[in-house]
Amino acid sequence: MNSVGNPILWGSFAVVVIIMLAFDLLLQGRKGAQTMSMKSAAMWSLVWISLSLLFNFGFWWYLNGEFGREVADAKATMFLTGYLLEKALAVDNVFVWLILFSYFSIPANLQRRVLVYGVLGAIVLRTGMIFAGSWLVGQFSWILYVFGAFLLFTGIKMALAKEDDGEVGEKPMIRWLRSKMRMTDDLQGEKFFVRRNGILFATPLLLVLIMVELSDVIFAVDSIPAIFAVTTDPFIVLTSNLFAILGLRAMYFLLAGVAERFSMLKYGLAVILIFIGIKMLLLDVFHIPVGISLGVIASILIITLLINTWVNRRADLAKSRK
Repeated sequence: MNSVGNPILWGSFAVVVIIMLAFDLLLQGRKGAQTMSMKSAAMWSLVWISLSLLFNFGFWWYLNGEFGREVADAKATMFLTGYLLEKALAVDNVFVWLILFSYFSIPANLQRRVLVYGVLGAIVLRTGMIFAGSWLVGQFSWILYVFGAFLLFTGIKMALAKEDDGEVGEKPMIRWLRSKMRMTDDLQGEKFFVRRNGILFATPLLLVLIMVELSDVIFAVDSIPAIFAVTTDPFIVLTSNLFAILGLRAMYFLLAGVAERFSMLKYGLAVILIFIGIKMLLLDVFHIPVGISLGVIASILIITLLINTWVNRRADLAKSRK
């Protein structure tokens, strides 16, 4: 499949990712089993967003010198659209992590270790899924229509779905994992495994890590087809996706204390998925420019946040009157 990616761009991307991982995982990991404050999470979120935009500028600058302004503008806009799309869809993933940590009563000082390995696992899994998706699109162009129909169905289902009040522990996957693993009843600090009388036991923390990784795979099934509506270039798909993932740990701690204030977010994400699905289904009928797609996605997110703010104010006002 044609791609702007070459050894220089791939090498630069690899170096940036390694440096970002070193800062996010190694330097932050020196603090041991401590959690991240909301102030620190906000700062790190701003850092990751700024670095992503800086990378996009460097990407544009390189393409401008090699291929001219028109190509550079188009590709940089694709990266920005893909990044914004993946970042928005990742928020739903973060809320699932909150539910998992709450159900298994994982204290905040142990969540960091799960998220560190969760992000690393997400990078590996998504890289494989993206290259597999790129190969499929290159071999079978009609699969884009399958992606589009799937996203349209997912968006409608998300918009109409009611809140799931069932216990997390009653989910089939968790019941199955527990039946197949020798597991301790209690947490053992940050350990994923412990030995008792020479027998290796998993801890509930390992089960949570497995569920975090599985949740990312499930959300990737939505988000990766969505970005193929923006571009089929493997370099842009992978870079925008991984830059969105790298800031997930900071985003988690930023949203952990205010998750209940984003009740309308799922509807905004549903509209985005429906829009992307329709766009993919209309590929041969009407081509929606990437710039317009970027504007639509950004507008949906802004409108959703404004509606959410209005809903929260009404709720706060109603509480104050009681």
